[in-house]
Amino acid sequence: MGTGRTVVVFGAYGHTGRFVVAELLERGFVPVLAGRDPEKLGALAASHPGLDARRASVDDPASLDRALAGADAVINCAGPFAATAAPVIEAALRGGVPYVDVAAEIEAIVDTFAHFADRARAVGAVVVPAMAFYGGLADLLVTAAMAEWTGADEVHVAYGLDSWHPTYGTRAAGAISRQRRDGRRVRYARGRLEYRDDEPPAHKWVFPDPMGARDVIGEFTMADVVTIPSHVSVPEVRTYMTVEAAMDVASPDTPAPVAADEHGRSAQSFVVDVLVRSGVRERRAAAYGRDIYAVTAPLAVEAVHRILTGRTRTAGVASAGEIFDAPDFLTALAPHIAVDLDRTDAAE
Repeated sequence: MGTGRTVVVFGAYGHTGRFVVAELLERGFVPVLAGRDPEKLGALAASHPGLDARRASVDDPASLDRALAGADAVINCAGPFAATAAPVIEAALRGGVPYVDVAAEIEAIVDTFAHFADRARAVGAVVVPAMAFYGGLADLLVTAAMAEWTGADEVHVAYGLDSWHPTYGTRAAGAISRQRRDGRRVRYARGRLEYRDDEPPAHKWVFPDPMGARDVIGEFTMADVVTIPSHVSVPEVRTYMTVEAAMDVASPDTPAPVAADEHGRSAQSFVVDVLVRSGVRERRAAAYGRDIYAVTAPLAVEAVHRILTGRTRTAGVASAGEIFDAPDFLTALAPHIAVDLDRTDAAE
């Protein structure tokens, strides 16, 4: 449990931020609500009497310092992270506060590793980017499935979403990423990110039951192509997305998520199916759950809990699979996420 420790949630009034605040409260932490919009911040504070609300903006370092004053950790939920990650990390480093974010923007996560790895390691700080459904979850699954393997020839991550109603933040982050890529798509091959102008390949992926065989878009590249290779020796990381979900997120007419239960979760369901190959050997893992935005909250909060209780394996900028005990972390996500882990070697 959180034992009353204070965690600043930057972007607390956003869609994912609200789930994070609720999860922190459920686990006994004391959230501090932070963000730049005073009206949204005030409205959220009114729904949580007794919680501190602190206005802060990424273009005002002093306001970020005030927001983080006295905190035990900060979770950055405010995208686009191309704009917010660096200023909040800088404030966390100044304040000696562990930093976790829920970024899914590939370029922003690359920037975090490139710009802060040496500095954070030098002072023993902890910075965990992409501690979310995209980036963090598959990284944990891959790391757990690999077990004693130190490397692999290929990693495949297939996202079986029955739908994808994007939030405003998802759309804004996607627009920034497309702009930074000049409209190109990206994949991870031959040990590096490659930017391409051709169409992504189409595939059929057989997901675990009950989803079964589905048409998927290959090289529908997500944050996993940064988090996994950051600590796993692997030249190929390939990602796939169900066609239905890809069409949803691409369409400007797809509405935002709508709450379907008392916790605010949508009716969306998902399975993340991971396959790791080394020579002729294969290992698999899968995770099942509901609402990709809602399940980001237990991922981020569990990360903070482990950081604050000293259950980490390294310092500096590190992805979920490198810094945490992956099988134990996945077990701790129940009942939010069900995990099927098969580390028995199988022939290809």
